[in-house]
Amino acid sequence: MVLIGGTSHTGKSTVARALAERLGFDCRSTDKLARHPGRPWRTAEWEPPPHVAEHYATLGVDELIRSVLDHYARLWPRIQELITERAAGAGPGLVLEGSALWPDRVAGLTSVPHTRAVWLTADDAVLRERMRSSARYEEATGRERYLVDKFLARAERFQTLMTQAVDAHGLARVDTDGSSVGELADRVLTAVGLPAR
Repeated sequence: MVLIGGTSHTGKSTVARALAERLGFDCRSTDKLARHPGRPWRTAEWEPPPHVAEHYATLGVDELIRSVLDHYARLWPRIQELITERAAGAGPGLVLEGSALWPDRVAGLTSVPHTRAVWLTADDAVLRERMRSSARYEEATGRERYLVDKFLARAERFQTLMTQAVDAHGLARVDTDGSSVGELADRVLTAVGLPAR
């Protein structure tokens, strides 16, 4: 089992799919287990409901961080059950990705065999460019830009806290700036001690 954590827009889903295909594993996202208010902008697959806009408009960055970390704490028993079942050989290998894979909790999985973890990071400027591109920021209204900026501020703070926790536990992390998907898949495999290509 390979666990891939990281903040939004670091490439977790893309790298997870590439790794799963390469390894012949299943691929899943923690977002599919239970969703916290997601991105506050429209995409081809997502129309944010009014409560999502309200969430980002009314909460400060510290409150947004507290809210998402509380959500991940509530979700952890389901994630841990999935990891434990798969690591015990219940089904094919699994690449599991998601921001809910918080380093402190993953580090506590010492008794779970066959499980490797890595966190993806990106420079704040890269995150900003990726999010603004996804949100079509240049075409957005002032209010829509405000919501995108709040989401970005939360993502940057989340990444700072996550990186501190990853480093405190001596866990693996890979910077995604300027790398192709194939290169990142190789680097992730190397970071978790598996042979690349």
